[in-house]
Amino acid sequence: MGDNKKFWNRYSGLYDFEINRFSKKAYEEMVHLMSEVLNADMRVLEVATGTGLIAISTAKFVRQVEATDFSPKMIKAAKKKMVPENVTFSIEDATALSFVNESFDAVIISNALHIMPDPVAALVSIRRVLKPGGLLIAPTFSHGHLKNSDRNLNTKILRLIGFETFSKWTPEEYTRFIEKNGFSVRRQKVLSAAFPLIYLEATKH
Repeated sequence: MGDNKKFWNRYSGLYDFEINRFSKKAYEEMVHLMSEVLNADMRVLEVATGTGLIAISTAKFVRQVEATDFSPKMIKAAKKKMVPENVTFSIEDATALSFVNESFDAVIISNALHIMPDPVAALVSIRRVLKPGGLLIAPTFSHGHLKNSDRNLNTKILRLIGFETFSKWTPEEYTRFIEKNGFSVRRQKVLSAAFPLIYLEATKH
């Protein structure tokens, strides 16, 4: 089973274009929702930052953002942007984060858990670095909304270009998954994007 890294390294140059083309309004709404719960005292970790769209957009709401991705080319693309002084980019494996225990007030992982071979391991790693009662913001695409015929066709097309979706949750399934792995969901909203997008906030318990 692969981990999509080759795909994301190849895709880094097109990432921003595709987001703006298919999901721009959803990303803007996500940032607005995040702005309602982030504050200026927070040290925030973003996992799977891609080219840094969320990190750069949310930096003005918080004290510090550590933005990470497992793709070196994604991080390279992010560093070429106009980066706020309180944002740092680095290469990290979401399932084995190098940060010390309970060192972040909030963790953002946007549109990534569904494409990870082991999302449980990622949540275990995230829980470790979150402070008690810390905030998890974890939007993800909901392929479980699609009819089986549409989902199978999309899956085959994506696999042809090297992309794999490992989890195909409905909103209800995704909420149960997050809660089963040590979090209490406090807000969920389905946004309209290229695929239905579940915006979710939860706290560590």
